Order: sequence, then C-alpha cells, then structure tokens
Amino acid sequence: MAVEAQGSELVKVVVLLAAGVIAVPIFKRIGLGSVLGYLAAGLAIGPFGLGFFADSQAILHVAELGVVMFLFLIGLEMRPSHLWSLRREIFGLGTAQILLCSAAMTGVGLLFGFPPVVAFIGAMGFVLTSTAIVMQILGERGDLALPRGQRIVSILLFEDLLIVPLLALVALMAPAELAGDGAARSRWLDIGIALASLAALLAAGIWLLNPLFRVLAAAKAREVMTAAALLVVLGAALLMQVGGLSMAMGAFLAGVLLSESTFRHQLEADVEPFRGILLGLFFLSVGMSLDLTVVAANWPLIVGGVVALMIVKAVCIYIVARLLKACHTEALDRAVLMAQGGEFAFVLFSAAASARLIDATVGANLTAIVVLSMALTPIAIIALRRLAPKTALSLEGIDEPNGLGGSVLLIGFGRFGQVVCQSLLARGVEVSIIDTDVEMIQSAQTFGFKVYYGDGTRLDVLHASGADTAQLIAICIDDRAAATVTAQLIRHEFPQARLLARSFDREHALELVHAGVDLQVRETFESAMRFGEAALVELGVPQDEAAEVVAEIRHRDAERFELELVGGVGAGVSLLYGNMQQTPLVTPKPRAGAKAVEPAVEDAAGSA
Repeated sequence: MAVEAQGSELVKVVVLLAAGVIAVPIFKRIGLGSVLGYLAAGLAIGPFGLGFFADSQAILHVAELGVVMFLFLIGLEMRPSHLWSLRREIFGLGTAQILLCSAAMTGVGLLFGFPPVVAFIGAMGFVLTSTAIVMQILGERGDLALPRGQRIVSILLFEDLLIVPLLALVALMAPAELAGDGAARSRWLDIGIALASLAALLAAGIWLLNPLFRVLAAAKAREVMTAAALLVVLGAALLMQVGGLSMAMGAFLAGVLLSESTFRHQLEADVEPFRGILLGLFFLSVGMSLDLTVVAANWPLIVGGVVALMIVKAVCIYIVARLLKACHTEALDRAVLMAQGGEFAFVLFSAAASARLIDATVGANLTAIVVLSMALTPIAIIALRRLAPKTALSLEGIDEPNGLGGSVLLIGFGRFGQVVCQSLLARGVEVSIIDTDVEMIQSAQTFGFKVYYGDGTRLDVLHASGADTAQLIAICIDDRAAATVTAQLIRHEFPQARLLARSFDREHALELVHAGVDLQVRETFESAMRFGEAALVELGVPQDEAAEVVAEIRHRDAERFELELVGGVGAGVSLLYGNMQQTPLVTPKPRAGAKAVEPAVEDAAGSA
C-alpha cells in the first residue's frame, strides 16, 4: 500500500510538471504569456478540470514559497540606500493609491448589497495586488530596473506590509463571543511576539548571516552553500510566520539585509532555480483553486464583481498616478497591470472566515472574484498593448537640424558613435550630430552634448544637417538596413564628402563598399583582436609573436574580403576553412580609394 501511495504522489508530480511544460510554451508562443499558461494548466488539471488533484489549497500553501523566494531575490536587489531613496514612492504613492482604492471598492461592495464589514474586507482583499503576477510580467518585459517598474515595486512592497495591520484589524473586528477574558492580553502578546520576531530577524541579518557564509565559503562545499541559502530564505519566512507576520515580507527583509554582502550574487544563483519552479507551482495552484461550481451558481455576482472591481481599481490607480505627475502612458499601464486582487487576499479572507466576519459562501465568492481577476490580468495587458493607440513621439526640448554647418556630420550617437565623437572633439573638430532615439538625445544633453533629432535616410534632413558642406560624414547607426540606404543616398547626393560607415558583419561590409563608402569598419574586430592577442600573452606567448599572429589573421581576412568583393560572397571562405593555407593576394577593382579595415572575427559560415 505504501508503494501504491508513493506511486500516486509521483503521478501528481509528473502531472504538475507536464502541465507547466506543455501549457507555458504554447501560451508564450501565441503571445499570451507564461502566467496565463500556468493558470490555464492549473484549471485543466485541478478538481474542476480533469480532477488530478482534489485539494488545491494544500498545493497553494507549498507554492507560496515561490512568492517568498521571489521577494527574497527582489530584496537582494534593494540595497538599504536604494530602498531609502524609494521611501516617497513606498509610503507616499502607496498610501494614496491604497486609500483611494479601498474607499472606492468598499462603495462597490455596498452597492452589491454586502454588509459594511463584508464590503470592507472584500475591498481590502482586492486592494492587495498580486505581487507574483505583476513582478512576473515586469520581469518578462524587462521593466523591473526602470523607473516606472521601480514605482510599481514600491507600491507592491507597501501593500505587502499592509497585510499585517489588516490581519490585526480583522482580529479586532471579531464578534465579542469569540473573545475570552484574556482577549486584550492576547492581542498585546501577539504584538509583542511580532516585534520580537522582527527584531530577531534584523539582529540575525546584521550580525550572523555574513559570518555564516564566510565560514561556509571557506569550507568550499557548494551544496552546503545552496542549503544555507534556502535555510536563510525559509528560516526568515518561518520566523515572520511565527510572529504572525507575512512570510514573504520576512524573506524580503532577509534579502535586503544581505544586499550589501559579497555573497549576494552566489545567493541569487542558488535560490533562482527553486524560485522559478515554485512560482510556476504557485500559478498552477491558483488556477486549480478556481471553483467553477461556485462561479456557475453565482455567476452574475462573480462576473459583475470582477468587472466592477477591476474597473474601479484601475480608474483609482490611474487618477493617483496622474495626480502624482505620471504621464498618461505610464498611468494607464500601471492601472491595467495592478487592477487585480492578489495572493494575500486568500490569507485575509481565511482570517475573516475564522473570525466569523464572512461565511463560507461569501468567502468562496470573494476568492473566485480574486482568482478570475488574476487570470484576466495577462489578457488585459495584451489587449492594452494591441488596442491602445501608438503614442506620438514627443520632441519637447529637442531640436531638429536646420542649417547646421560642421565639418563632420555624425549620424547615430549610440555607443559606437559616442566613442568616435570623442576623438573628433578632442582635436577641436566641429561635429554636427543627428539621431532618432529621443531618450538617448535627452540623456546626451545632460552630459553636455548637443544632438539633433533627424533621420539620416531622408534627403531633406541630410541637407538641413549640413551634409552638402561637410568634409566627412560618419554613419554610426545601429540599424543595418538604414545604414546601407543612408550610404547610398549620401554617395549619390554629396560626393564631396568622405564617407565612413560602421558595418555589422562581412556581408554588410560588402554592401557598404558597393554602396560607395570610402572606409567601413566592422564593429567587433578591433576589441576581439586585442582580446585574442592578450590571451596569447597570458598563455606565455612572447608579445612580438602574439602580434605577428594577429597581423597574419588581419592579412588573411583582408585577402578573403578582397576575393569576396571581386568574386562574390564565399569565394575566399572556402580557401581559408578548406585547407588553412596562405591564400594568394588578389587585387580587386572597387571604387577608387575604398578600404576595408578591422574585419570581424568569423564563424564557420564566414558571416561575421
């Protein structure tokens, strides 16, 4: 029987993994995102789908560790100084959003006919945005480190802190018959335990964690370091849970306390695999917890509640964002992204049910509303992205070229163009610069560079930028096709200027030479050749011999390029990769004065 039980548990593990592995790639492929894939997979295998699992709540309790580890990793990125710099966003923006949303959604609950206490608890549960879903979407979009992402993270942190006073408030609102003679004493005892747990965590983080990891690092046992990382995360979560506080907040504080540690990156690498698996399990369990029988029995209330609460919360978030000087695009994105209830709502509803503030039916309805809102969030984000009108490019504070007259016209002021510009400015050369990246232009202005907004593929822009009087035009844009078009246009319209261009690979270099550039530079070669020469020297090869090897590589690459220029792409590649012999020099007949320098390191296809 024990063997059969073990086999049954193993089947469940296999089903969980298979559901995620199958659903997530499909949903990402069709553009719906991984979160919705996990939720759909959980619904499919849960008690209201194929019925592989009867108790989704048991899985949800384990899966909450994914959120715990997620917040630990966020804490590792939040150094105390950085966290202090966000204090206005955390307490100012977070407080304003919570107050307005809670008041408005309590009103919605009252309009739906709920008693004031039930309406308030339902509203506060919906105020607590899903940290897991929002952070996952921000991570997939690459917005976590951006200012708009940091503001959202600040609000999420404040909402996570809010669960503590909300649970205390639920205990205070409990009916009098639930409280014994020692109720007041018990509440003060709970507060004391919570403060003691918090103090113990802070003391351990300040005085124990770094010495512990130094000892373990000296032992050179990698598996012990991984175990210690998990011990820190789970221990901090357990300590906060014992104190009646949020497990996720305990893990976050542990991460903050270790953010200045020299072991920060090691801890992040050790915890990351567990975080990903458990967070996926969390989304699966949320999908399983959607009780379709409750939805079917009370669908007018649940559907109306989901729509009303999401719209009201989104409107409130938008209003707060606009009042605090966010642009329309950022405010709208934040409103849609945070318009759902979150995982801490389940904790709040469970506590309210234990305190007899809500009955089982109301709790099931509120839980279904929150779960549906979480499932609808990825769809709402996709709809916003596809239906929202494209924002017009704002050129406020940015000038367009008009009658520029520098001796050099630089097109493109990215990383490559900035380095090129330094040499010219160091010799006092007058340089006119144009680019189409508004954010980069604004950033360059803060460093004293005057960059004009202009598209180098347009003839009128080139005339306004002084191309007809420039002695030299440098094409440094990070767009292969646009660079070729610009080179062709400049060579035809402005023959007086020497034309230099940045190329991306061998094929692009050939395109530019045929377009008539006087010199093209493949962008990666010089650094790669210096790197290779330094590697040889570090291996003990004499400096002069290493230089000879590099010179020989340059010579062979130039020969191959000339062969390809005359005979077509690939003519010289077969000579090099076929027998690695010295290839004969073939003199091409390109445009007079054309050169090819700094060829890129090639791969087997010769495309670099």
